[in-house]
Amino acid sequence: MAVESDQESHNDSKPAKDSNVSFSFSIWPPSQRTRDAVVNRLVDTLSAPSILSKRYGSLAPDEAAATARIIEDEAFAAAASRFDCTRTGGAPDSDDTGIEVLQFYSKEISKRMLEAVKAKASASSPADNVQNLPTAAISEEISSLGSESSQA
Repeated sequence: MAVESDQESHNDSKPAKDSNVSFSFSIWPPSQRTRDAVVNRLVDTLSAPSILSKRYGSLAPDEAAATARIIEDEAFAAAASRFDCTRTGGAPDSDDTGIEVLQFYSKEISKRMLEAVKAKASASSPADNVQNLPTAAISEEISSLGSESSQA
């Protein structure tokens, strides 16, 4: 009987389970925390030594932060607009569409990041950018950013 009362008192300390509570997971839109993590990763990629910086140069941390925020904002807006997520309150109609939106968002970030570093490189002296790194190495760097942003 003492064991029962111990179990009863132990059970009383647990919060009651509500059978009406359901868990919902949505892949799109990403949380603000995730978007901030994407921006931080972009800042690191744009300002730290990498395959991209060897080819195109790196940005100063302040410039990288401003550029990263613009890249992420534009990619987010493009993905939401393309998949018309605004009419459904920000969420796509299905999980498959959510994954498509996230993939598009990731590709837009990679594309815009590459455009930003190329624009920075073309604004600087052409003599600074004579190295010819293999395109596969640059694609690998961009792909790693995209896969990290989708995991964030």
